[in-house]
Amino acid sequence: MYKVDVGPKASKFVRKQDAIVQQQLIRKLRELENDPRPHGCKRLQGKKNLYRVRSGDYRIIYTIKDNQLLVLVVQIGHRRDVYRET
Repeated sequence: MYKVDVGPKASKFVRKQDAIVQQQLIRKLRELENDPRPHGCKRLQGKKNLYRVRSGDYRIIYTIKDNQLLVLVVQIGHRRDVYRET
């Protein structure tokens, strides 16, 4: 089982959302503990070792450290904005 570590920028984004969106994002983060490469996950082009997974209109950008069993969440954001900052 992997440990999911949410970075400060991603954590702040989740805290600013309403309760329904928070629950949706937290559920998806918990799923990453069991399977860091779930069905529908994509590797970002032009970025080394960055993956994204969809959660409604939001995207979770993360990197996987298999040797440490760690998923490091770099950024979470709305689909129209998240790729501009990564």
